[in-house]
Amino acid sequence: MKISQRATAMPSSPIRKLAGYAEKAKRRGIRVYHLNIGQPDIKTPECALEAIKHVDREVLEYSPSQGFSSLRAKLVSYYANYGINLNPDEIIITSGGSEAVMFAYMACLDPGDEIIVTDPSYANYMAFAISCGAVVKSVRTSIDDGFRLPSVEKFEEQITPRTKAILICNPNNPTGYLYTASEMRRIRDIVKKHGLYLFSDEVYREFIYTGEPYISAFHLEGIEENVILIDSVSKRYSECGIRVGALITRNAAVREAVMKFCQARLSPPLVGQIIAEASISTPQEYMSAVHDEYRSRRDFLLDGLNRIPGVKAPVPTGAFYVMAELPVDDTDDFCRWCLTDFEYKGATVMMAPGSGFYTDPSEGRRQVRMAYVLNRKDLGSALEVLSRALEAYNKR
Repeated sequence: MKISQRATAMPSSPIRKLAGYAEKAKRRGIRVYHLNIGQPDIKTPECALEAIKHVDREVLEYSPSQGFSSLRAKLVSYYANYGINLNPDEIIITSGGSEAVMFAYMACLDPGDEIIVTDPSYANYMAFAISCGAVVKSVRTSIDDGFRLPSVEKFEEQITPRTKAILICNPNNPTGYLYTASEMRRIRDIVKKHGLYLFSDEVYREFIYTGEPYISAFHLEGIEENVILIDSVSKRYSECGIRVGALITRNAAVREAVMKFCQARLSPPLVGQIIAEASISTPQEYMSAVHDEYRSRRDFLLDGLNRIPGVKAPVPTGAFYVMAELPVDDTDDFCRWCLTDFEYKGATVMMAPGSGFYTDPSEGRRQVRMAYVLNRKDLGSALEVLSRALEAYNKR
């Protein structure tokens, strides 16, 4: 018996593939500082927790395949605050942002069609492409200039008759880079010139740390029918486990196609939608406090990283990740070694190896992605462990 070629080609997640080693370390009594995954330690808003306590249904029923109309209507008012004017029918609720990406691919791409991403990019973009038979091509960004968007020429070098879409994440996961207005216009012009879809993952819009404005793909004129926006409540309300996201597009044909996949999977999570709808009423004071906390953590982590000899870490301008270069030849080996062979004061650190965020796994071998989702005390301890680990690893 053989497994499928698709399963064989499917990459392991760089974020989770070392989880087994981390669990073994914990069983040995070692504390593991998790910088590998974007799981905030921020408390979920009280209004969301209260919604769980007061679920008054006697039957936990299927929801409509496109999600509850009340949630979609409330999201309309949320997006209006960002200058994005929608109607509820343009919003489809999904089982997390991940399902929204998958449905966008499945509705818009045939097997063998190509999608362009920037390297490094969120690993699951590549995994989902493999799942639906699409081909990922990349344009490289560089840690040396903070992972800025490449030139139009670099994009057009990758465009072929099979190219159907460009995918961006803004602010970016894993680099934390926020695209400028001029960069977003550059993407718009490429999309318009070549008649491509623009998949835009914007789940981190609340977390921007510069004076630059947030430019949504929906703010770009002339490509209204091309844009498919990916969103999620996981990060902004610290509720990753409820698995509620959204696919948003003004393209009626795409929505009709996506709905077929929505109906096949029946419905998005019932209780998750109840919590998500309540969360939209989260007070601005909570959102502002969370934003400022992440900015403080960012500054603390970057200062500590750049004090470690040989470490290079550009300043992320959004989200809550940093791609850092370490003074080792192979971060896949180093990250595994940290969990299997190293401890300092009874603790070790878990990071996501950089190679898993590149379409070519030979790239990013000296990089790691770190999520600054721990409080500053724990971040300080993690930095001390990392510094000691690098010293010990390079002396072997």
